[in-house]
Amino acid sequence: MEWLDADLTERRARHLLRTLRPVGPAGSGRVWINGREYINLSSNDYLGLAGHPGLLEESVKAAEKYGTSSSASRLMSGDLHIHHLLEKRITDLVGKEKSLLFGSGYLANTGCVSAICSRKDVVFLDRLCHASIVDGVLLSGARFFRFQHNDPGHLEALLKRERGKYNRALIITESLFSMDGDMAPLAEIVEAKERHDALFMLDEAHAVGIFGERGAGLAEERGLSQEIDIIVGTFGKALGSYGAYAAASGKLIDYLINSARSFIYSTALPPCVIGASIAAIKMLTDEPFRRSVLAEKSAYFRSRLKTNGLDVRGEAQIASVIVGANDTALRLADMLQQNGIFALAIRPLTVPAGEARIRFSVTCNHSTKDLAQAADVF
Repeated sequence: MEWLDADLTERRARHLLRTLRPVGPAGSGRVWINGREYINLSSNDYLGLAGHPGLLEESVKAAEKYGTSSSASRLMSGDLHIHHLLEKRITDLVGKEKSLLFGSGYLANTGCVSAICSRKDVVFLDRLCHASIVDGVLLSGARFFRFQHNDPGHLEALLKRERGKYNRALIITESLFSMDGDMAPLAEIVEAKERHDALFMLDEAHAVGIFGERGAGLAEERGLSQEIDIIVGTFGKALGSYGAYAAASGKLIDYLINSARSFIYSTALPPCVIGASIAAIKMLTDEPFRRSVLAEKSAYFRSRLKTNGLDVRGEAQIASVIVGANDTALRLADMLQQNGIFALAIRPLTVPAGEARIRFSVTCNHSTKDLAQAADVF
């Protein structure tokens, strides 16, 4: 097993070795680590719903009614009425014909892409798309091309050059990018997919709950939900629960039920999670103020970071301070922790080489004082 020692030693030398660190919740945007309380700026609980009494209550009710597990895949005996109720809520929220639950965002992306595309097809994806999308493309066996980040001109050039060589074509991007916090040019991508007879799949993982009049995501805010063929979203971030969904036409969802291996061969999401997710969608209507509060706090934090002379990326609740070198990012993360701030160093392969950073996630639970304290550490 010498290769294991060699691999871990190399990662350590390149400042790329990842380790686990147990944390405990402290409430109000805070976390406990090794007996100390920190302001938590690494959580994706953007709307502060993960500890919401309404979600907790519905989670307990669902567990009491259905038990702690679905105990089978949905194509076996794990297809509960509560799964269909949540899918109806998703369909109504996103505005598509039908939706399908997956065990996680990773499973949704890998399952959808590998089901839709095969070796005779082609995929065009933004070069900064999440690893789950890349893995789905690799599983599919399709030929793929990465267009420059948020560059519809480069996408158009690739489509003109390559589209005619393949059967199906699929374009994929994220709406709000998880590491840079910037938004995709959705209108231009929709125009490109229509010109070149392609399908368009959009990952709204970090945008659902944040954008749109009802909180459905950036596609809703831009008025493009009907033009996008597949919309993927997650419950494990702004919606404070767990799991994911794909929303699309009825025929496409029926196809995924029969073809998406990550759906077919996975135990269905547990009832307690489904109950919390149903409650979370209701909260988007009952407590819409959370979106505006988050937008205000995010703008304040980005402005404060920039005032302190930092290279900041991000247009919403995700703000990344780019530092370049891996060891610099690690030192800054350690400095932040010494000052009571929990924000992690993000390094390759999560981000491109030479673009290591500190990634901050603002939530509704942070006070202005919290955000000022974090920004002023630098």
